[in-house]
Parts: sequence; C-alpha cells; structure tokens
Amino acid sequence: MTEKKNRSAIQRRLIPTYIFLIIVSFISVFPFYWMISAATNTSFDVANGKIIPGTHALENFQNLVQNTELWGAMGNSFLYALVQTLLALLICSLAGFGFELYHDKKKDLVFTILLLAMMIPQVATIIPLFRMLSTLNLLNSVWGFILPSLSTPFLIMMFRQNSRNFPIDVMEAARIDGLNEFQIFYRMYLPMMKATYAAAAVITFMNAWNAYLWPRVIMTQPDAQTMPLLIANLSSGYATDYGLLMMGVLFCSVPTMIVFFVLQKQFAEGITGAVK
Repeated sequence: MTEKKNRSAIQRRLIPTYIFLIIVSFISVFPFYWMISAATNTSFDVANGKIIPGTHALENFQNLVQNTELWGAMGNSFLYALVQTLLALLICSLAGFGFELYHDKKKDLVFTILLLAMMIPQVATIIPLFRMLSTLNLLNSVWGFILPSLSTPFLIMMFRQNSRNFPIDVMEAARIDGLNEFQIFYRMYLPMMKATYAAAAVITFMNAWNAYLWPRVIMTQPDAQTMPLLIANLSSGYATDYGLLMMGVLFCSVPTMIVFFVLQKQFAEGITGAVK
C-alpha cells in the first residue's frame, strides 16, 4: 500500500509537468498543422482564419504546377543542396581532422581567425562575393551558389571538437601498419565519425535548402531559382493566393523534414560528440 501511495503521489506531482509538455507540444505542432490545413483551403478561407482542412488541395496543387516552375525549382534546390552538403562535409571534416590531430601554433592561429570570421554577418560579404563570382562568370550556376558555403567555421569547429574523441592510439597503430594520413582519414576517421557526419549533413542540407538571401543575389535568371525564391515570388504582386502559397511552402518543407527524421538519431549523437 505504501508503495502504491508513493507512486500515486509522484504521478500527481508530475501532472503539471505533463500539462506543460502538452501545451508546448501543441504550440510547436500547430504551425505545421496550419500549413497543411491552409494548403487545402482557398485563399478566402485562409484569410478568414479557417483552420479546418478543406477540399481544395488538388486545385491548389494544379495551380502551383501550372503557374510556377515548381519541378525546375525543386530540382535546382536538390542539386544545390546535395552538392553543397557533400563537398562541405569533405572539406570541413578534413579541416577539423587536421586542426585537432596535428597541433602547432600556426594552425591554432588560423583556427582562431576562422572563429573570428563567424562574427562577420553574411550581409557584409555579399557585395565582394558577388563581384568576385561575377568576374568568374559563375552567376546562375551551382558553383556560384555553393562556393561561399563550402568551408564554414561552424562545421570546422564541430568536426574539430568531435575529433577530440578520436583515439590517438588507433592512428599511431595505423601509421605503424604503413597507412599514410589520407588513408587514416578515409579508412579509420571517416567510419568512426559517422554520427558527426550525419549531424553536419542535416545542418548543411537544411541551410542550403532554406537559403534565400544569397540565392536572391546570385540567381538572376528564372530557370536557376530555388524553392525559397519561388515561394517569395508567390507572395509578390497586388493579391496573394494564400492557398497556393501554403501549398508551395508545404512542398518546400517536406524534404528537410524527411532528412531530419531519417537522421534524427545520428543527429543527436553527432551533436553530443559520439564516436563509434
């Protein structure tokens, strides 16, 4: 009886916590629900605050396909995000590997400069970057999109921090077996840092997919636009079709959600610095 009373007392004390978690969960999920509901309603219904799903999803989808370059923008976003993710992971992991496992004062100075670069806002670099890439004829290209983001101080710092858990004894044993530094990286470091790569992949892919300011500057032709640019164009003009707009937002949101839910376990492990 005493044990049951203690258990019931503990459960009663947890009731406020459960209520708080339910409220926070509802607040977090409601915008996503409203987005789906708005994508199935007309613009008039959305403007009047209707939150119940409607029957105009197919109509909004057809209007989106007919009035915009949906598939072209979707293909561009996938191409730019995938290329940027793959190259950024390779470059930043190599940099983090080198900064942490091969220490000297000059490397530490360079790393300090990289960290200071994180304090420079993106807006301050847009004009010089645009002039550089324009001179190189890289406007409206995948390389113009990804080059400024291939080596980010945050990802380098992330790989360097997680590289501290990499066993030095394993690297020394590999050297004794005749492996060079690049072989150690590809055969040993890369497989043991899978969780970090997954976390970095999620961050990089989402940043590249959702990028708006830099693509708005560098992508001047309609056939080079990405999904965020397409959605921004939907809300321009004198009248906005909110049902059409929210259908576009839904299409833009689904890929990043899929990537996150597929890699959420590895993402959590990589953020905490797990090494396998």
